[in-house]
Amino acid sequence: MSEGLFSQVLDLPLVSRVRRNHALEHATLQVLSEQRGTMRLVGRSSFWGFTIYGDVETEDLLNAAREGLRRLKAGQRALAIHPNCGSNYAVAGTMAGLGAFLAMGGLSRDEDKGVVDRLSRLPLACALATLGVMLSRPLGTAFQAHVTTEAEVGDLCMAGVTRQQRSGTTVHFVETKG
Repeated sequence: MSEGLFSQVLDLPLVSRVRRNHALEHATLQVLSEQRGTMRLVGRSSFWGFTIYGDVETEDLLNAAREGLRRLKAGQRALAIHPNCGSNYAVAGTMAGLGAFLAMGGLSRDEDKGVVDRLSRLPLACALATLGVMLSRPLGTAFQAHVTTEAEVGDLCMAGVTRQQRSGTTVHFVETKG
């Protein structure tokens, strides 16, 4: 896929909206962390906004979302990148899996290689998988910055926040527009 076509896909209204909501989700979590310290929260973004799962007061979440949106609009792009984003884990798993796959012989069809030969490659597979995880840290950050989030939130605004209890877990949905 050419870079132009890739950019066009990322700029499609549906995709762009999810990416901007993802950036606001991350900014909200970053602000909450600054204000409240470490919290056990999970987020998920969609076209309509984002959902936060975990024990947080609605007013605190709303204030953090407002502050995160304000700071993103002020140019604080780093708020869109979160160290615990699922994108980082997907990149790490892919890199580790690719390293192990290559070390174990890739798509080799050599029928003469037996279990002993494959076991002898295990240390190399572990080393390449570890290297893949190490390389995934900067790649995961870049993947978030260029693919899964869009820090330039434009006219994005919050339309409301709803709170529910699901199976003993507090769930907030932050609806967005724009």
